[in-house]
Amino acid sequence: QVQLVESGGGSVQDGGSLTLSCVASGATFNVYAVGWFRQAPGKEREFVAAFKRGDIHYADSVKRRFVISKDSSRNAAILQMNSLKPEDTGIYYCAADRGIITSSLRRAREWDYWGQGTQVTVST
Repeated sequence: QVQLVESGGGSVQDGGSLTLSCVASGATFNVYAVGWFRQAPGKEREFVAAFKRGDIHYADSVKRRFVISKDSSRNAAILQMNSLKPEDTGIYYCAADRGIITSSLRRAREWDYWGQGTQVTVST
C-alpha cells in the first residue's frame, strides 16, 4: 500500500517562498514517478511539476520559480516554491504512480496514489 504525506504548506506574502515535502511509504521514488498538483477553490486540479526517472516537467505557470527534486535519504519529493504569487494559492497534492507514461504526467486522473494535500495561501 502506497501512502503519501505532504507537509510544508502555510501562508506567505506575495514574493515569498515555501518548501513542500512529500514523504512516501510503500513506494520508492527511484522507481515511481512523482508529481505535484494544486487545486484552487472552484477550479479543477491542475498539474504543477513532476519527475519520472531522470526527466523533469513543469507547468508553464511555475517554470523558473518552482523546483521539484527528491531526497532519497527520506524517500521524499520536494517542491521548492519561490517568487510566490496570489494565483499560486490552493491545496497542493503529491501524487505517485509506477507505470504512468510521460504523455500522461499532466493529467490528474492518470495518477494512482495521492496524498491528503497541504494548503498554500499567498496574500498581497
